[in-house]
Amino acid sequence: MIPSNYKIPLKSYLIPVLVWIIYFIKQSYTSDWLDIVALIALVVCTLEAVHHAEVIAVKVGEPFGELILALAVTVIEVSMIISMMHAGGKDATTLARDTVFAAIMIILNGMIGLSLLIGAVKYRIQTFVLQGVSSVTTVLLAISVLTLILPNYTSSVAGSFYSTKQLLFVSAASLILYAGFIFVQGFWHKDHFVTKKPIETAPVDFLKPNRKTTMISFVLLFVCLSVVILLAKSLAPALDKMINYFDAPRALAGIAIACIILLPEALSSIKAARRDQLQTSLNLTLGSALATICLSIPAVAIYSIVYDIPLALGLDPKSTVLLVLSLLVVILSFRTGKTTILQGIVLLVIFAAYIFMTLFP
Repeated sequence: MIPSNYKIPLKSYLIPVLVWIIYFIKQSYTSDWLDIVALIALVVCTLEAVHHAEVIAVKVGEPFGELILALAVTVIEVSMIISMMHAGGKDATTLARDTVFAAIMIILNGMIGLSLLIGAVKYRIQTFVLQGVSSVTTVLLAISVLTLILPNYTSSVAGSFYSTKQLLFVSAASLILYAGFIFVQGFWHKDHFVTKKPIETAPVDFLKPNRKTTMISFVLLFVCLSVVILLAKSLAPALDKMINYFDAPRALAGIAIACIILLPEALSSIKAARRDQLQTSLNLTLGSALATICLSIPAVAIYSIVYDIPLALGLDPKSTVLLVLSLLVVILSFRTGKTTILQGIVLLVIFAAYIFMTLFP
């Protein structure tokens, strides 16, 4: 909740300035310690950027506020993916796929699993609006199969690649599905995404920041996003070098990017679950999963077409099994409108299996 008398704290001005200074220093000097400092600065500035996007989202209201927040997160994610694709060359053709897949696994199993576990420990049973969650999971199932599984079964291009025409079609389908979701959530069936449980809240006027604060947040959002993009580009070679040095699976790069991007949503989701607001928690997590696929894939696809960079989207058999298992368990867990601690445990076990199988394929 952001009150109307909310004022931008001093740290919100200092953080982007310090991060910009770190970025310029990094252009002149190279060291492992500086890379670590730059990585920490990147995470902090990402959190700050998402906070300013949330301020704007509260002022604008639904559904456009959620769209602004999703676009801000997508800009950060796409910038990191593209930076790593440039740094990794041909070896990075699977980076976009790995990042999107990692984000889905982190959201469906890690974030939702932890939220259900924490909520159940405190409240035993939590409830949500079944129609809204069912709508999101339906779209999520469709777009996951279209983008991450179907490429393995097309014949126009060998391997896990789409042809240019197929890539454009899937990109358009992703945007249409996300636009449909926003329309349903924000207009036609708004009540399906709002908890029916009475919650103590402040008056509506109190929850919206004033115009001056919103404009300042808009400027700071632009400043933070700009330095995050540049810093991610400068850190990409170091991250790629570290992965090669330790001979680690390249999928770890996607996991690292996804963790940085999803950190703000993860914290917000867990806080909502602890307040017994599971509907809000699920809106954040499942909405993030949709935005990750529906907005990131088209952006990266257009970039790959314009710059003629191969883009592998189809998952390997092991990852396909884990994705289908995750989607199936989530759909079954949310079929009654109530959750218990058992669903949280199952999802966290699947998440642990995903991490383990990535490290020890």
